[in-house]
Amino acid sequence: MQAYRYRNFTDCVQHTYKSEGVRGFWRGALAPVFSVTAVRMTSFSIYQKAKYKYSATIGKTTGGDEPVVVVNRPGSSPTPATMLCFGAAGATAGSFITVLSCPFELTKLSAQISTLMAKSNTSSMDDPIKSSYQSNGTFKMAKNIIKNRGFFGLYSGFSLHLLRDTIGTTIYFTTYESTKQLLVKFQGSDSPTSPMSVAMAGGFCGLASWACIYPIDTAKTHYQRNCLTKAKGQPVPMPKIQFFKINQYRGLGVSMARSCVINTIFFSSFEWIKKHINALPDPVIEPVE
Repeated sequence: MQAYRYRNFTDCVQHTYKSEGVRGFWRGALAPVFSVTAVRMTSFSIYQKAKYKYSATIGKTTGGDEPVVVVNRPGSSPTPATMLCFGAAGATAGSFITVLSCPFELTKLSAQISTLMAKSNTSSMDDPIKSSYQSNGTFKMAKNIIKNRGFFGLYSGFSLHLLRDTIGTTIYFTTYESTKQLLVKFQGSDSPTSPMSVAMAGGFCGLASWACIYPIDTAKTHYQRNCLTKAKGQPVPMPKIQFFKINQYRGLGVSMARSCVINTIFFSSFEWIKKHINALPDPVIEPVE
């Protein structure tokens, strides 16, 4: 819906089914299968390490309790220090994962819209480039991008991607940690990771981050789509990021619904697994004689 002017969500579904069948709804799924695992693992590893580093620095600078201590204290509320800590850690994680996620997202996008690109009558693509979109497999799409635009063509739109992920991940983790803290306080729970609070905070942080960064994501999608129609060396105009303009929010409802469900499941699983790992006994190391 971001890349093409469908009338609405229903029109997009109908057109996809009519032109590509059921398989069209899973087009480009192979790239996320690999990338989501790697990106999530890297993102949360960086976030966890950065969170404790920034927390220690803030505690030492202010002379007060560290933010990670405050957030785990029953009955506590978010403070500027906790929000700064989680936001900075989120920004750090978001900026790092862009290097890993940008090629996968571009490949996914190209695979998803490949049929539309190949059939477009208004496309300005040269024939060799246009014909390359007849091959719709994920890995073939990646090879075509490298062939048409060089290896660094996989990083087309990197600056917009970096901006989106840095801001989005800042909002994502700050919203999650702060909302979870408030819900735990409202529930009167002694556990900082009560299942209901975790699930609701996970769903809400997905909604909040997409609502804030969606025009940046739309600009990224438009730029990457336009890059796919150009050979290496051909200039591609950088689109404007336009907030509060209705056509920049096409597909927002679908993205927010998807993000809400995924993050509810994700954070519930993450906190449950982390809790059980932390409860494991430390290994006993026998002295070497």
